[in-house]
Amino acid sequence: MKCDDVRVALSARLDGEDSQAPAAALEAHTLACSGCRSWLARAERVTRLTRLQAVDVPDLTAPVLAAVAADRAAARDDAAAAVRARRQVLRVAVAVAAVAQLAIALPILLAGFGVEADPHTSREMASFDAALAVGFALAAWRPERARAFLPVALVLAVCLAGTSAVDVARSSTALVHELGHLAAVVQAGLLWALGRVSGEPPRRLPTALAPGRG
Repeated sequence: MKCDDVRVALSARLDGEDSQAPAAALEAHTLACSGCRSWLARAERVTRLTRLQAVDVPDLTAPVLAAVAADRAAARDDAAAAVRARRQVLRVAVAVAAVAQLAIALPILLAGFGVEADPHTSREMASFDAALAVGFALAAWRPERARAFLPVALVLAVCLAGTSAVDVARSSTALVHELGHLAAVVQAGLLWALGRVSGEPPRRLPTALAPGRG
């Protein structure tokens, strides 16, 4: 066998492939040929070093965890911004309702405008409306306290809606005259929504694990 053929066969054997040559012939040539014997020794050393050399794999744990933490922080920020936007819209709506109610109550309370009969009762009702308007204004100013005013608004809305339905059913009043009481229902709904948004605790998302910790 020629040296080139022997070395090709030895290389295939080192790689775990079929050498396509009898093992005895390869051994005999290697023992007789110092050049092939030296080549085989170098090839075996290179093969052994290649197989034992550690592969340097970069540790991507910290960048991956940092990216996950950044995504979750962004999600928390977006959720908090959405809650703040809803709360601000509801605060404005409740404040507008308070101003409108106060604007209707003050002329009756101070000058008796629009009072045709029983001015004493009308002024008492206007006083109650003014007090309720102040409560709505305070809820708009301090939305975290909106729930404290909610029972009053709900009771008023239920009572007005119930009595209006009874009076309309008995033909004691016209439906068009009772539509104004829908404002109390709307106000109660706004106050409930504001109290719910302002009372929501911030959502806590699971935090990413720190590198090296289970």
